[in-house]
Amino acid sequence: MRRLSLYLASTVAAAIALAACSGMTGTPQSKMSFFLTSTNPGKGADFGGLAGADRYCQSLAASAGAGNRTWRAYLSNSALAGSPAVNARDRIGSGPWLNAKGELIASNVDGLHGPDNKLSKQTALTEKGQVISGSGDAVTLHDILTGSSPDGRAVSDGKDNTCGNWTKSGEGSAIVGHHDRRGLDDSAPAKSWNSSHPTSGCSLDALKSTGGGGLMYCFAQ
Repeated sequence: MRRLSLYLASTVAAAIALAACSGMTGTPQSKMSFFLTSTNPGKGADFGGLAGADRYCQSLAASAGAGNRTWRAYLSNSALAGSPAVNARDRIGSGPWLNAKGELIASNVDGLHGPDNKLSKQTALTEKGQVISGSGDAVTLHDILTGSSPDGRAVSDGKDNTCGNWTKSGEGSAIVGHHDRRGLDDSAPAKSWNSSHPTSGCSLDALKSTGGGGLMYCFAQ
């Protein structure tokens, strides 16, 4: 009986020690510093500007247990009367960035915008750790809103590339990238994660018509 009691005591102690170690290590999502939004808040490309987009990233991160970081939407703003351009690459901190599984996306800003980043359909996971459908799937949602050039900067060509700096849900247009790095051909834009083509409008229906769902990338600063 005494041996059984000692065995049970040692088993319980081992379980407590294991739980303590697990708590110190943390879950992959607690270390998450990058995700693709799992859904759109409901107004297409109108997030209420950059501030609203940031709040949305923050709320999704919090729902996944990663709200202890400062989150920013990977979106650029065009230069408008009275307001300068804002570059997406300048908003997201210095890296490194890990997805919900703890997989490295990029070590720094230059690496993120270079040829060796690890962003793909299988690594551009949502805050829930889920894969978003892409080209070839029953529903294509690979168009990800960025309003950016391939190097992560605002595009100054006189066109609406940001759906009115993320305040429009009707007419307008925004630049999107392909999270699955696939398109209609093998051109660089078709394979770009952040700068593939403009949308045909800013509403959810318009975004869906070109293969999107009003999703965006979020990074922890």
